[in-house]
Amino acid sequence: MKRQVSIEEIWDGRFYGPGDMVKAGCGECSGCSDCCRGMGKTIILDPLDIYRLTEGLHTDFQQLIGSHLELNVVDGVILPNLLEAGAEEVCTFLNKEGRCSIHSIRPGVCRLFPMGRYYEGGSFRYFLQAGECQKEPKTKVKLKKWLDTPELSRYEKFVNDWHYFLDAVEHILGDLSNEATAKKINLYILQNFFLQPWSGDFYEEFDRRLTEARRMIGVA
Repeated sequence: MKRQVSIEEIWDGRFYGPGDMVKAGCGECSGCSDCCRGMGKTIILDPLDIYRLTEGLHTDFQQLIGSHLELNVVDGVILPNLLEAGAEEVCTFLNKEGRCSIHSIRPGVCRLFPMGRYYEGGSFRYFLQAGECQKEPKTKVKLKKWLDTPELSRYEKFVNDWHYFLDAVEHILGDLSNEATAKKINLYILQNFFLQPWSGDFYEEFDRRLTEARRMIGVA
């Protein structure tokens, strides 16, 4: 999901790389779960998030819809997001102690927060979203450690490829006047990247599916 603000409104004034120290540490939250509440439909999931969840919970995508996930239109594309329940809009994966019950397989957005990604020129850079996390005091932590993501370079390539693919699809859908064709494209993306189970090496299979999707949809 693209934030409709300028980066100058939300950052601390610098960009970071995986090896940089960033003031994002919050003592493992210490029971704070503010970022797991009141987020509405903004925690958008990508194919790797779904792969992690289905593998880790021994379930499939369809069984997660309605109980932990829901589908919504994001910038013209139908994508899954974490479901928040009740009047307080609490993440359904939050346990009674206010802790994440899927911490080891949590989505990429959750791993990233309060960092963000600034996309430009076919790549991205990390930045700290100033004031987003209210937990104090903050400590410095190496960004790579904070992201807690194995094979980080492969993950970053995946994130970048997925972002620019969706960006291209958004423009294609925006130019379409035929609703049936737009629906067909959306159903294809859901089937190809979310409903169809993953096997083997995720990143290798994602690259194959992405190449096919670009050809089928007409993305350069």
